[in-house]
Amino acid sequence: MSRAPRKPNAETIAALVGIVGEVHAIRDEEAMAPYLTEWRDRYRGKASLVLRPGSTEEVAAILKCANDTRTAIVPQGGNTGLVGGQIPFESGHEVVVSLSRLDQVLDLDLASNTMTVEAGLILAQAQEAASSVGRLFPLSLASEGSAQIGGVLATNAGGMAVLAYGSARDLTLGLEVVLADGRVWKGLKSLRKDNSGYDLKDLFIGSEGTLGIITAAVLRLYPKPVERVTGMAGLSRLENAPAFFARLYEGAGPMLTTIEIMSRAGVEFVLKHGTGARDPFAAPHPWYVLFEFSSPREGEGLGELAETLLQAGLQAEEIDDVVIASSLTQAQELWRLRELMSEVQRHEGGSIKHDISVPVARVPEFIARANQLVELMIPGARPVPFGHLGDGNIHYNVSQPLTMDRTVFLANWEALNAAVHEIVLDLEGSISAEHGIGRMKRDLLLHAKQDVEIEMMRKIKKAFDPNNILNPGKLFA
Repeated sequence: MSRAPRKPNAETIAALVGIVGEVHAIRDEEAMAPYLTEWRDRYRGKASLVLRPGSTEEVAAILKCANDTRTAIVPQGGNTGLVGGQIPFESGHEVVVSLSRLDQVLDLDLASNTMTVEAGLILAQAQEAASSVGRLFPLSLASEGSAQIGGVLATNAGGMAVLAYGSARDLTLGLEVVLADGRVWKGLKSLRKDNSGYDLKDLFIGSEGTLGIITAAVLRLYPKPVERVTGMAGLSRLENAPAFFARLYEGAGPMLTTIEIMSRAGVEFVLKHGTGARDPFAAPHPWYVLFEFSSPREGEGLGELAETLLQAGLQAEEIDDVVIASSLTQAQELWRLRELMSEVQRHEGGSIKHDISVPVARVPEFIARANQLVELMIPGARPVPFGHLGDGNIHYNVSQPLTMDRTVFLANWEALNAAVHEIVLDLEGSISAEHGIGRMKRDLLLHAKQDVEIEMMRKIKKAFDPNNILNPGKLFA
């Protein structure tokens, strides 16, 4: 699959610049820099050019030219990806195509409960647009203030409300996509039922820009919640968390919209480095579960329901203590403990990260085995597991030992990843739950997938992008 990208010559550069105009083409190295590195600074690439098209037609013209000249294209949204999928390689032969100028809300259809938006629209702006008409777009991420819809779909992002609403794939009804040869698939349908052959949109969602460039999408909207109950429970044993989740889910059904787990180590990092963060409990607990119930209808009795379920959880000794937010401010304080979990870890030195999923019932087993492994491989390293208990998606991050040099610690990244992922696969899990494959996990993918799966994926790639111009070297080496 791999092919060394052909460096675009002066004629090709001129043609590409002519499509978007000089003002929207970036050639200066310093001006290109923000597009060539990701926020964790793990990947730094080079590019021949950065293009900022302002329409689907310009994206189509770019890809037609690139396909004709065998020029490699790296699509980029808000550059919030965590596996290097949006960053060019170091050769400098690739052209970055930023979708940031395609940032319009094209339609809000309250009868169909849909919203049609361009790919460069920031996720938080999509949420605000839905809210302005009394609807909810439920996809929520820590990076929602800069992540763009196109990137969110290209990586099939999950977030904190997957339990109730599903991932990006579940929230998408239609797409507009520019294919590798410049043709445009106008699939912006708002149909909930369309059983007329292969569901093409699902191929592009999660493809990380290797099959086509998403330029617009039809997104599902939901009634806006008017009643919420937010709380946090303290647990002495993580083994009790799946039973507690089952109790809440069986008792509240779809009104249980979020359930997250956090270790004490992570909470302590937030309390230490997060501005305004405070401990909601009088005494520390080894584990915490953040949960939220919500309903679009008033008078559902969510408070009474939550109280009944939590009291039962206490009596069954699934949880040891619980706090319920009595105001919006208190709810935001609880959420802040979770939302800052990734950000504050950088203050504790190097962090080796894993984005995995396992069956919910096996989350405690995974964390216990992984913790033992970490101590064996890097004595003194500090695991900071947290994530989405409701779908088994755990961000298993490991902070460096206090006495170890950062560079020495991070040199263990690949070895620790490989060992942790062996546990994941043994538990019938996934090495990537919501961040994608990108550059970071492309070699691991070959080990994690069956040969027949890899063969099918390669055939799909070849069918859609025979000249391998779309994000080459991502997903597949």
